[in-house]
Amino acid sequence: MSLTHSTADGAEVPTLATLADVVTPPPPSWMPQTIGWPIVGVLLLLLLAWMAGRARRRYRANRYRREALAELGTLDPAMQAATLRHMAALLKRTALAAWPRTEVASLTGTSWVAFLQAHAGSAKDAVPVLSALVHDAEYRDDTVLAQWPVAQVQAVAGACRRWIAEHHVPV
Repeated sequence: MSLTHSTADGAEVPTLATLADVVTPPPPSWMPQTIGWPIVGVLLLLLLAWMAGRARRRYRANRYRREALAELGTLDPAMQAATLRHMAALLKRTALAAWPRTEVASLTGTSWVAFLQAHAGSAKDAVPVLSALVHDAEYRDDTVLAQWPVAQVQAVAGACRRWIAEHHVPV
C-alpha cells in the first residue's frame, strides 16, 4: 500500500518521501559591507591604545605617591617625636619627587606652608593642620614634640596622607 492522498478531483498528492527539504539561505557574512566600519574599528583600537598608554604613564608618574603613602602607613603614632619628624621629612621628599629641587629644597617655615597650600589640589583644608607640623617639627626639640596628643598626631598623619594623595603637579 502506498502512501498517497487523493484530492476531491481525483489528483494524487505526492508522499512525504518525495518532498524536497526546505532550502535555507547561507548565513550572513560578518565582514562589513562598507569601508566605514573598518575605519571606525581602527580608530577605536587607536583610541584604546592611546588611553592605555596614558593610564600607564600616569601610573608610573604617580609611583612616588604610592611609595610615600606606603611609608606613611608604616609610621607608629605612639612614637610621637620620631613620627612627626619623619612625616615632615616625608612631605619634603614627596614634593622633591614632583617638583624641581631648586623650587622646593630651600623652602622652610611660612614659605613651605605657602607652597603646600598652593599645590594642595583638593586637600586645601589639610594644610592648616600640616602648618603646625611644619613649624614644630623644624624648630622644636623632641620634648616639645613628645607632648603632642596622640589624636593630634593622628590628625596630622591624616592631613599628610591627604596632601600626598591629592596634591596637584602642574604639567
